[in-house]
Amino acid sequence: MSAHPALVTHSAQFPKCTLTLAGGVRAFVGYAASNVYVIEGDDSLALIDTTESLAAAENILAELRQFTDKPVETILYTHSHRDHISGATVFAEGGTPEVLAWHGFASDIVGDLGGPSKALLDRTRKQFGFGLDYPEERVNIGCGPGDRPVRGMGAGHIPPTAVVTAPRSSRKLAGRMVELVHAPGETPDHLLVWLPEHRVLISGDNFYHSFPNLYPIRGSAYRDFDAWADSLDTMLDLAPEVLAPGHTLPVTGADAIRERLTDYRDAIRFVIEATAQGLNEGQTPDEIAATLALPTRLAEKPWLQQHYGRLDWAVRAYAAGTLGWFDGNPTNLGRLAPEDEAARFISLAGGADAVLAAAQAGDDPQWRMELADRLIATGAQTKQATAIKIAAMRELADRQINATARNYYLVCATDMEATAA
Repeated sequence: MSAHPALVTHSAQFPKCTLTLAGGVRAFVGYAASNVYVIEGDDSLALIDTTESLAAAENILAELRQFTDKPVETILYTHSHRDHISGATVFAEGGTPEVLAWHGFASDIVGDLGGPSKALLDRTRKQFGFGLDYPEERVNIGCGPGDRPVRGMGAGHIPPTAVVTAPRSSRKLAGRMVELVHAPGETPDHLLVWLPEHRVLISGDNFYHSFPNLYPIRGSAYRDFDAWADSLDTMLDLAPEVLAPGHTLPVTGADAIRERLTDYRDAIRFVIEATAQGLNEGQTPDEIAATLALPTRLAEKPWLQQHYGRLDWAVRAYAAGTLGWFDGNPTNLGRLAPEDEAARFISLAGGADAVLAAAQAGDDPQWRMELADRLIATGAQTKQATAIKIAAMRELADRQINATARNYYLVCATDMEATAA
């Protein structure tokens, strides 16, 4: 297999390293899907985020103990995604640190999920490429390295013991004064950690070196695009000189940070404005998604390449989040059942053999998949159609600069191969 060169290059954003951002402020990058930050005081430590697994947390703790043996007094979650909250028990080392979060903290993949939780977890497995070989198949996960340890995934979470309620407040972490700022973005419960003395901003997932993941294909509630853009304005107003994101390498220099945050905000607002305009002109979300492109000044920026989020997914998410599932076309108020539509399509095309021949001869893997799906839906030529779909997914995977799309295609192909065997 061969991955898109741009996706391979993107892995340079996740080197396994420990960085000093300022006096007593360290970053642990590349040990897990997400970064961990440590603030060292005279007598104790404060941790910002804790990774997604026990194994990753243990690796970071071992590295941390090369620098200091001070106890962890406080753990702060920037937000509730599992990859930031699941190694806390390791860092607690049997103690009882204060665990701090925004008062609206509510993880969508921890605890008794209810609803379509089985579908969510299955799609999470596919999005992040669990079970794929590294590096031949899972190059990276778009927001982190492809070879991160997963033992104890989700197992080390400690629920918050204290919550932040003020939109902006000052408090001490490890004896050092910081400001905590509520800044909803990828989740509604995001907290920024601002160290004014060093002008270091720990920003959670409101920025990372990729087009923002405005819609994750694992599934999620609507991510408020307007709120995310407004939070980027808040981050710009702080004028940081070090930007410490939840994923990818920290950024240093006020001018470099200003450029990145401005571009990030402008990209989100472009999606909002262009999608709203298209909808107002009577276009469907699919029509907008098929033609919309970022302005050149944004599209060429390295930090807006679509390695994690994707523009067409964002368009559909904004439309669904603001107008709901209906695309405005009355035909779609009552669609034929998939099996019925497939049977009629196959009949109109001249039968299953004709559709199979078209799928075998086609040079567009997306079209081959769509033809194969119709055959599979009706049980016609299922063995051949399944083989066609598997091959098409693997071809599409190798074309992707988006890691989650690549992973999803490859896991689905592997699952289909196992079922067909």
